Amino acid sequence: MNFSKNVINWYSDYKRDLPWRRTKNPYYIWLSEIILQQTQVKQGLPYYEDFVNTFPTIFDLAKSDEQNVLKLWQGLGYYSRARNLHYTAKYVANELNGKFPNTYSEIIKLKGVGDYTASAIASIAFGEATAVVDGNVYRVLSRFFGIDTPINSTKGIKEFKALATELIDKKHPAEFNQAIMEFGAQQCKPKNPYCIVCPLQSACVAFQKNKISELPVKLKKTKVRNRYFNYLVIIDKFKNIIVEQRKGKGIWQNLYQFPLIETEKSLSIEAFEEVAEKHRLLKNVDYDLSLYNETDVVHKLSHQHLHTKFWIISTDQTYKNAISIKELKAYPVPALIHDFISKFKF
Repeated sequence: MNFSKNVINWYSDYKRDLPWRRTKNPYYIWLSEIILQQTQVKQGLPYYEDFVNTFPTIFDLAKSDEQNVLKLWQGLGYYSRARNLHYTAKYVANELNGKFPNTYSEIIKLKGVGDYTASAIASIAFGEATAVVDGNVYRVLSRFFGIDTPINSTKGIKEFKALATELIDKKHPAEFNQAIMEFGAQQCKPKNPYCIVCPLQSACVAFQKNKISELPVKLKKTKVRNRYFNYLVIIDKFKNIIVEQRKGKGIWQNLYQFPLIETEKSLSIEAFEEVAEKHRLLKNVDYDLSLYNETDVVHKLSHQHLHTKFWIISTDQTYKNAISIKELKAYPVPALIHDFISKFKF
């Protein structure tokens, strides 16, 4: 069986009509690939369209300030992608005069670009025969060839990259790379793949040996850490509110949030009152405290679960750095806080 030919033929019949597939512009392809890291197409598509409309060229993206970029990214998560996107746009616009690097070896040097993204851009935009290996490709190759090497191991990463490189259609690298990724996303899905009508079925090792559900193999993830966040939603008599920018290298760097108290466990109102009165913004201040959500809102990240409470604090105290509630929606915030802002009746 000619694996590459069958996958490309399937792609020509069943590929989704997506905007980044209608262009060879490396800026648009790069933009789509960064957005689609850790993000499904149906979620990423509207963000892609918003970015293209707001920043039609890499110069437009480079000229924007980071806060606007983060605001447009809001809800996609993994915000380091947005910061790296902005950094790279400024580098290409200012240092390379807007000319995007056109080889894998140069593209991979860009901030926020790894092997997969560099391979995708180099092959799709410039026709270089560099094989992509993402979650979809791992799944297709693992099942078809019956490979049980863990895909997130050093050995597995090398093995699957070498195999994909061997299989790529050297004359049509863009079509092959997009085809095998689309095949994994649409046909050889993680659960309930369409094996009965699969053009690779007759030679698929996993199908023949009834190992579809067992492949690909992945090493167990790092143990999830539970954290307990308590946000202080402080509202003064003038309907002003306090937000603070997150600093450091932790989650949500440079996004805005309400003043935060992190505790070792979820607290009752009585227990939290003792903690809150010691906070720098509430010392020697008269206020009324109420709990917005009695059940913790659990926000799941890759290696940590955030158990969150929003504490509503009304006070006659005025704060120098408070902002009008009307301004709140202009600030880039984590999805967790955005959901609260959307639901809470200020």
